[in-house]
Amino acid sequence: MRIIGGIAAGRLLKVPKGYSVRPTPDLVRQAVFNSLGLRVPGARVLDLFSGSGAIGLECLSRGAADVVSVERSPKHAAMIRANLADSGLSAENHELRVQEVNTVMAQLAAAGRQFDLVIADPPFGEKNRERRSHSLSQQLLDDGTLPSLIDPDGLFVLGHTKRDTLTLPPVWEEVKVLRHGDSLMRMLRRVAQNVKRET
Repeated sequence: MRIIGGIAAGRLLKVPKGYSVRPTPDLVRQAVFNSLGLRVPGARVLDLFSGSGAIGLECLSRGAADVVSVERSPKHAAMIRANLADSGLSAENHELRVQEVNTVMAQLAAAGRQFDLVIADPPFGEKNRERRSHSLSQQLLDDGTLPSLIDPDGLFVLGHTKRDTLTLPPVWEEVKVLRHGDSLMRMLRRVAQNVKRET
């Protein structure tokens, strides 16, 4: 894997071995960032289920103002730190939270933080055409805290497999869907009247 665009383009990234992490392929990341275009420079980014850190580092390379990466595995978090160091990108604009995603979202909401881009490509769920999805992607869509973390003009980019049929709650409006092989990346925006900030 490598960083595709921006000032660190071409830098190789270390990827965790085994099946516990499914890195977002280069072609999928390229399609996502081509679609995001000028939304990335200057953006405040929240990268959930960071894995190797590829998405967050891609954002930094393309000029994001700051990136918060969330990865619960200390082993994978160490790899994110190594990839950041190897990329030559400044660590000043990168915050790594080695915690569960739900815990971090609650903390960020309590602190009043908001982001221009929230990007999540979690481990794929099982095929679920006969029932409502229980995947991590569906759990993020159903989470009551997440919408409050997104700026009114911001986007939520969510990855999942095409075999995982998701239910879109009323708080989300779909802007675009990118398809590549078994992967789908949905670009969503929040519906403001349905957002309730945690108190």
